[in-house]
Amino acid sequence: MKFFRTVLFLSFVLAATGAFAQSSSELKRRRDKLSDELEQLNREYQETASNKKVSLKQLNILKAQINLREEKIVNINSEVRNLDNQISQSNNTVRTLQSQLDQLKKEYAGMVLFAYRNQSAYNKLMFIFAAKDFNQAYRRLKYLQQFGTYRERQAGYIQGTQKDLNIKIVELDKDKKQKNNLLTEQEKEKETLGKEKNNQVKVIVDLSKHQGELKQQQRDVQKRIAQARRQIDIAIRKEIEDARREAEAKAAAAAKIAAAKAKAENRDVAPPVKKAINKSSTNSEVLNATPEATKLSNDFLGNRGRLPWPVANGQLVHGFGTYTDSEGIRNDNPGYEIRTGAGAAVRAVFEGEVTKLVDVSGTYLVIIKHGEYFTAYSNLKSVNVAKGQKVSTKQSIGTVATDPGSGEAEVIFCLYKGSAPVNPKLWLADN
Repeated sequence: MKFFRTVLFLSFVLAATGAFAQSSSELKRRRDKLSDELEQLNREYQETASNKKVSLKQLNILKAQINLREEKIVNINSEVRNLDNQISQSNNTVRTLQSQLDQLKKEYAGMVLFAYRNQSAYNKLMFIFAAKDFNQAYRRLKYLQQFGTYRERQAGYIQGTQKDLNIKIVELDKDKKQKNNLLTEQEKEKETLGKEKNNQVKVIVDLSKHQGELKQQQRDVQKRIAQARRQIDIAIRKEIEDARREAEAKAAAAAKIAAAKAKAENRDVAPPVKKAINKSSTNSEVLNATPEATKLSNDFLGNRGRLPWPVANGQLVHGFGTYTDSEGIRNDNPGYEIRTGAGAAVRAVFEGEVTKLVDVSGTYLVIIKHGEYFTAYSNLKSVNVAKGQKVSTKQSIGTVATDPGSGEAEVIFCLYKGSAPVNPKLWLADN
């Protein structure tokens, strides 16, 4: 019975360890990704630092490095806490296994002593013949036979428990070493973080000497974003109105044909199976007026939280919503501002149709329709798609532009349901 309790306990421990391992694996994957991104940013920073003139790009890279390094330190803290839980669990398991092993050895020693005292055939026969009747003698014979088998089984339990104990001790030592390595790495990250923050202060001081120029650069960027947003709003409203007129025209033509047919057959006109699009119809009804559009909308919705990023590698500069920049200026961001490498390919996040290409202050804006959803990609240096073209998921639609003043290569990605902007965070997969 004790053995089965041990088995149940070990099963629980293994299940808990599996859960920890999964979490540890995810944390390690995130830490490795953060390390890769930090290396990329460090290379970019070294390139900008070689230029004697301090630029806004240096400051932005430092900000991104500091944010990522702080996130990495938090990630390491989570890994350490996870390991602490595993170490505590392993210590409990080792104590339980050791207790079980001691008990098994004690029971086995008692059996060995009993077997030693009754090892001769004479003693065994006397034990059997001393029975009161035949039934008791038979039971004593079976007991002696089963006793030998049970003793062998107990020896196997002892070996198995000893093996489990040794494995758990090795795992415990491994976890402790891993924890020490993580703590060492964490200290290095904190030291580097301190240096980066000092560098940030120095860069800010140097940049303050060119405050007017920097403010102008930021105003230019915000102006371009505002222009792109106006173009997006205009394009989507036009798309909805065009779809409404087309659906109304189709409905009117279908009603005319039905009326003519009913008149020829001398009967009343049957009511339409589907509600016709009219001026009171919602944007969703208008944009989903056809089966193809409805399917595309449903497919897009079905991939919520799993859509790829519009660039293969990038860091989020500003997220959706209101934020205040370094100059204290309040900005309303309609989507994601994503920093990436110069000349990086910009790609469609889902299949759809290109509905708009427009020049915005020397850069391009591309709008793609996905049923009742729209995605917009602005600040493109070049485009390789045309209006009306069907595109597939992750298909390249152009390359990102680099701002000549700041040296930043950023793409602005926006997502709309009808004419309403929505937060891309709820739709894009973890980068």
